[in-house]
Amino acid sequence: MIRLDQVSFSYTDEQVSRPAVQDLSFTLEAGQMVVLLGPNGSGKSTLAWLIKGRLLPGKGKVIVDGLNTLDKNQRRQVQNLVGLVGPVPDHQFISNLVADDVAFGPQNLGLERAEINRRVDAALKMVSMEDYAQYPPYLLSGGQKQRVCLAGVLAMQPRYLILDEATSMLDPAGRQQVLEILAKLRQERKIGILLITQNLEEALLADRVAIMHQGRIAIDLPFRELAASPDLLKEYGMEEPPLLHMASLLKKHGLLPNHCFPDSLDQVVKALC
Repeated sequence: MIRLDQVSFSYTDEQVSRPAVQDLSFTLEAGQMVVLLGPNGSGKSTLAWLIKGRLLPGKGKVIVDGLNTLDKNQRRQVQNLVGLVGPVPDHQFISNLVADDVAFGPQNLGLERAEINRRVDAALKMVSMEDYAQYPPYLLSGGQKQRVCLAGVLAMQPRYLILDEATSMLDPAGRQQVLEILAKLRQERKIGILLITQNLEEALLADRVAIMHQGRIAIDLPFRELAASPDLLKEYGMEEPPLLHMASLLKKHGLLPNHCFPDSLDQVVKALC
């Protein structure tokens, strides 16, 4: 489990301290998916780097599977347990071939070549990119590039995965491919996933939805509770996703059960039929 206890962090610029995260408590369990929403500057990316152990809390503690990021001897283990994928795939490539790029992390672990190759093959299959192993990344589409970046993280065999706006630059098809992979990783490999986004529709897959506001977790609720409270979304400047808005209208006319919170159009169609 990932656990943050009363964590605060400030950036210091020219002797001016600017709080980014304030008295924040948060948990993420293995096999759970949490979607983290919030406007730019609310502290979402800072939270990701704190969990990864690349930033250290000025107050409080970050614990990952019993390991404290403040302990220098435990920090490297934390960084191996937590994988992080950013928003711009081109900024994450370091090799001229897809397979070499995915192999970079395992190579740094000092693994045997056979184990590195096994991990690369398995990771590329997980994201359906095994046929592109010998391609240069610049020939790939945006969605394919992001899947390769995801494979590079998965080759490290993390227990937790953070995607920081990783779907923000993808077209709808590319975004859907990444979301389907995440759902599969969560179900089959019990990887804990923190999906940072400004797209509320991606919350349809989540166990919980958290909203950050001014460096704090303002809301942390099961998705169904939040979906049933559109006024709460509006309070933080978010519109109800079109799918849920349609479901709300159908419920008002008695065409859809009140307990139905669909995560796809197919579910709406099945409920109506």
